[in-house]
Amino acid sequence: MNVNYIQLPEVDSTNNYLMRIEPTGADEVTVVWTDCQTSGRGCGTNSWESEPGKNLTFSIGFRPCNIPARNQFILSMANAVALKRTLDAYTDGISIKWPNDIYWHDRKLCGTLIETSLEGSYIRRCIIGTGINVNQRMFLSDAPNPVSLYQILGHELDREKLLRQVMENFVLVVNRVGDGQADDIREEYRAALYRRNEVHPYLLPNGERRLYMLTDVTDDGHLLLTTPDGLEQHSFAFKEVQFHITQ
Repeated sequence: MNVNYIQLPEVDSTNNYLMRIEPTGADEVTVVWTDCQTSGRGCGTNSWESEPGKNLTFSIGFRPCNIPARNQFILSMANAVALKRTLDAYTDGISIKWPNDIYWHDRKLCGTLIETSLEGSYIRRCIIGTGINVNQRMFLSDAPNPVSLYQILGHELDREKLLRQVMENFVLVVNRVGDGQADDIREEYRAALYRRNEVHPYLLPNGERRLYMLTDVTDDGHLLLTTPDGLEQHSFAFKEVQFHITQ
């Protein structure tokens, strides 16, 4: 894949920017990154706090190769694996919090929003927007547990260098998916899951808190949680359950 970079001083949202331009060819990836997002988005109604010029906010636009819509979660897995591989080179304690956040121990380092369009039963286009907390020294929003690479490492990083490292890993991982080696990516994703095989409290939509052990994530993205006695297993879609994380 050829990677085309577009740097913008300011934009409403890098995902929105990619939606407004024509998709690239099958062997092309377009990456848009910016110093300042005026309307950066997270999942649902969430926003992403990012001090201008300090962090890495970018979106990747590409045409996946023959991936049915029913298998689209492999793209979320692939992106998370690429991010983890990149950040593992800087620090230990990196994990993937279902479905696609990147955590450093119990604190959020990266968030991702994935948007796809379909053509028949296949994915026509995928836009993956990611925010990595890089050089921000203090967080002012009410987000419960953010952390930056500066806070972890004690020094600033070159954001463009980090972006190119992410893209090197992203291309490697997506090429493996296209070459029919998706099972390897799924296993790498599962092995990196935050709190896997540990018992912790989870919040249900009705506000109830229950203890579960995180055992797996299915190929279609459902979280599998087992009761501590191992007698019951429950499957949850995104937003049907929340991690309970105390700081």
